[in-house]
Amino acid sequence: MEERIRYPEIDRFIRKTIKRESGLLKCLEDYASTHFIPIISPETAALLKVLVRIHRPGRILEVGTAIGYSALIMAAASEGKTHIDTIEIDDEIAGMAEHHFRQSGYGHCIRVLRGDAVDILQCLTTSYDMIFLDASKGQYPEFLPECLRLLKEGGILLSDNVLYKGLVAREGQVEHKHRTIAVRLNEYLESLCRNPLLDTAIIPIGDGLALSYRLGGDGTQPCNA
Repeated sequence: MEERIRYPEIDRFIRKTIKRESGLLKCLEDYASTHFIPIISPETAALLKVLVRIHRPGRILEVGTAIGYSALIMAAASEGKTHIDTIEIDDEIAGMAEHHFRQSGYGHCIRVLRGDAVDILQCLTTSYDMIFLDASKGQYPEFLPECLRLLKEGGILLSDNVLYKGLVAREGQVEHKHRTIAVRLNEYLESLCRNPLLDTAIIPIGDGLALSYRLGGDGTQPCNA
């Protein structure tokens, strides 16, 4: 039996109750489902949208563009007022995402950075108010130091798929094909939760979402006075 991190009836209730996407975003949902392209879950999209509206970030960094669905969720939530840099390693998929950004009318505020996220993150020097991590799960521990370097004090780091089908929390042996990712994500969550520069909550929606708040340079609350 597949191990889940939530109850199926709760999933169905949430997805039936929350406001769902329409227009281009609905078309992208259908395309992703038909072509087996992973995008964020509807409940994760709803939370992401609310966080952007609350936090009002001036600059967002996304690691893992795919077909552009989550970047468009964030752009729409900010009404096109937030600059979004999004990293994608697959050149063909990156081109598809850029087409969707132009089609949506948000192409002016979204920039696709093509290449390996590890290399690109090391080259970035601009700081961000919000970072959304949704790329290769096994590389999350390598991404973290660069994300912390780039994230402003008072900024938000969102890490998707951190519970990985519930396998991260499973006691006992995980089957071989999933073991490395589960171990790496466990290490990543330990690093998030023990880091003195972060306050982190782990939220069991979608495939697991970690929400981290960047404290001051010494691990204290940033002072805006």
